[in-house]
Amino acid sequence: MAIDRTRRPSDPRQAAEAAFRAVTRKTPEAAPAPARAPIVPGARETVSLRIDRAVLEHFQKDGPGWQDRINAALKAAAGL
Repeated sequence: MAIDRTRRPSDPRQAAEAAFRAVTRKTPEAAPAPARAPIVPGARETVSLRIDRAVLEHFQKDGPGWQDRINAALKAAAGL
């Protein structure tokens, strides 16, 4: 009884390549995910903004609400 060693039941490299293709293949029915969440009207977004100290002091001198006052000034300057 001779053992045929030239024929292997599975090739590990082909199996690995098939597994890789199965995982990395893009499915045509999958829709691309939106880049950002939908914008809610009236919602505000947290940002970091660098402004001069004098500008900040001007808006903070009247106390709480200075961020709303800066927002209103920026909206007016943008014509919104």
